[in-house]
Amino acid sequence: MTGIGESRWPPIAALAAYLGVSLAARIWLPGDGALRSPWLSVALESILLLTLLLADPTSPTEHRRLRRLAVTLVAILVAAALWATALLVSDLIRGTGVSRNAGHLLATGAVVWLGNNLAFALWYWLMDGGGPIARTRTLTPVDFAFTQQLNPELAQPDWRPVFLDYLHLGFTNATAFSPTDVMPLTHRAKYAMVVQSTVALALLGLVVARAVNAFT
Repeated sequence: MTGIGESRWPPIAALAAYLGVSLAARIWLPGDGALRSPWLSVALESILLLTLLLADPTSPTEHRRLRRLAVTLVAILVAAALWATALLVSDLIRGTGVSRNAGHLLATGAVVWLGNNLAFALWYWLMDGGGPIARTRTLTPVDFAFTQQLNPELAQPDWRPVFLDYLHLGFTNATAFSPTDVMPLTHRAKYAMVVQSTVALALLGLVVARAVNAFT
């Protein structure tokens, strides 16, 4: 456990892995693709990664400062992910940019889709019940109700969700386009999931349809 209420290594590992994939894609893909202004999001991801690595809050004041910084960075990451999706959808509709090459299109779509999932997973992680620090003070579900909370006999005593649970939530919501084993309880949780699932549906539908057409 650390100052954020749980181990920092899972979000650090997820961010580092995506940063590596994102950097490789930005080097390989053409500059007129959906990843325009690429180094801005890379810089934001790097700052958030350094924040998680270096921060070790020891007082309530530092807790609040860390949370404000993390929420701001993740909100910008979510906005950047949605903007990248909008650019890719625009390219697909107009038949420009990476939409003219099936390989580039699939690679760009995969990076944008992964970025959306990670950004929303981080958002859910920070949003639920006021964040990981606040969740250490209560066992009652606030924004999301996990299976282990609805059925305590399935979990160890004092079970609480950690980042990997929200990462799973982000990916299942982006593939099922609906709640699976985690129930949203508040309006902000429900509408965040609505935005993510709508974006994922539009992105996957258009990318797959265009790629199939390009291959054939």
